[in-house]
Amino acid sequence: MTQGVKTLITLAVLAALLAFATVWGWSALTAPLPGLANAPACVETPISAGDTVTPQQVTVSVLNAGKRAGLASRTMVALTDQGFNKGDSANAPAKTSVGYAQIWTDDPDSPAVALVASRIDHVRIVQHDVDQVGVVVVVGDKFRQLSKGEPSVKATKPTTICSPAG
Repeated sequence: MTQGVKTLITLAVLAALLAFATVWGWSALTAPLPGLANAPACVETPISAGDTVTPQQVTVSVLNAGKRAGLASRTMVALTDQGFNKGDSANAPAKTSVGYAQIWTDDPDSPAVALVASRIDHVRIVQHDVDQVGVVVVVGDKFRQLSKGEPSVKATKPTTICSPAG
């Protein structure tokens, strides 16, 4: 084999390797991260009577029922700054009337609800069906800020709470 033919074969093999590496690299770069694509925002966690519930165990969603843009997002940041886990943040359904703040829940006696309620002055706890995850806080135009609240709450009965996945 001549030197020119060897060079041509080497270049062809290197070009094929470069093409293969480019295709493989692009597919790896654009693939979803494993385990993160469909990770749930929270999982139902059993709590026994007497167990202590802390903000790190509670997922919270916030809905804006007012006219102030970004109110749900700002409230979510304040809650996560206090240790709660981020759920959904969105506008409340049309025609929702909340002056200050409400917690919508199907379990008003939940320790997670009590813990979140301790951080919001003048909050009303309302039995309500919800589509969002965790404790659902609905804020209106009169809501301004969170208060310090309780560092933890003891469960008075066995229940489940929406805790962060993983």
